[in-house]
Amino acid sequence: MTHELKFKTTMQFAYGEPAPVSPGIVRIVANNPSPLTFKGTNTYLLGMTELAVIDPGPRDDGHLAAILKAAAGRPIRQIIVTHAHRDHADGAEGLKAATGAPIFGYGRETFAAVGPVTNPQGAEFIDYVFTPDTKVVHGDVIEQKEWRLQAIHTPGHAPDHLCFALADRGILFSGDHVMAWNTTLVAPPEGSMADYVDSLELLLPRAESVYLPGHGDRLDDAQRTVRAYLLHRRWREEQVLAAIRDGVGTIQSIVPVIYPTIDHKLSSAAALSVQAHVEHLIARGLVTCDGDPTWDQPLSPA
Repeated sequence: MTHELKFKTTMQFAYGEPAPVSPGIVRIVANNPSPLTFKGTNTYLLGMTELAVIDPGPRDDGHLAAILKAAAGRPIRQIIVTHAHRDHADGAEGLKAATGAPIFGYGRETFAAVGPVTNPQGAEFIDYVFTPDTKVVHGDVIEQKEWRLQAIHTPGHAPDHLCFALADRGILFSGDHVMAWNTTLVAPPEGSMADYVDSLELLLPRAESVYLPGHGDRLDDAQRTVRAYLLHRRWREEQVLAAIRDGVGTIQSIVPVIYPTIDHKLSSAAALSVQAHVEHLIARGLVTCDGDPTWDQPLSPA
């Protein structure tokens, strides 16, 4: 039996061009494609007469110009950041300078400034000192006359990650928490598999059926996808545990066992994902490790 997921890897777009994805919502894709950002970061403009910008994207003059052009003279009142990874947050200050709009987000001040020893994106990708003008926590509401967003704290991919539910529309801006094109990278110490699974389960009873993610196309039938993601994570963890029980004793040696066809460009990301699963197994008392579970540290079944 397999729990391999079917991904939606097609997407109609043109860089810098606003495309409607739902009434009152347009998407602009930043020109920062990579193996971990897919076609690029999605920036969303929400509203008809006054706007909020969700995830202004990377620091890029062309992308900033595209956002301002799409606004077409309408005032931008809020800049909302789902999490402080640079492909989502670095454009915020430039957009604020251009519009005067305040920045909303969870912020990083309560988290240690430490990231993965091996960076899966090849460069520093976390703004460790990201400090929004308005701190947003779980349950907070951001609203204008035309719309109302409720924040949902969904750590796992990042400790400060927020999703935003659009009231009475059945739409969730899901950031990097749930996407259609691929599974979410959970890379310790920035990422936590235990938190990620809990955050997926937090979405299960919710009513939103459409997710607008930080990368890739819109996701319809979202609840079914969340359930599939949970099953996939449990299945992947079972694979990791089975490998350890079969004597495959390090994270580095587990990677080719459970990712036999992995692209070498994604091998570091795969090892970080295995590390996240190993940490979760250790926390649950199913695996032991003498010291921190680094990639070459011996692992044993409990």
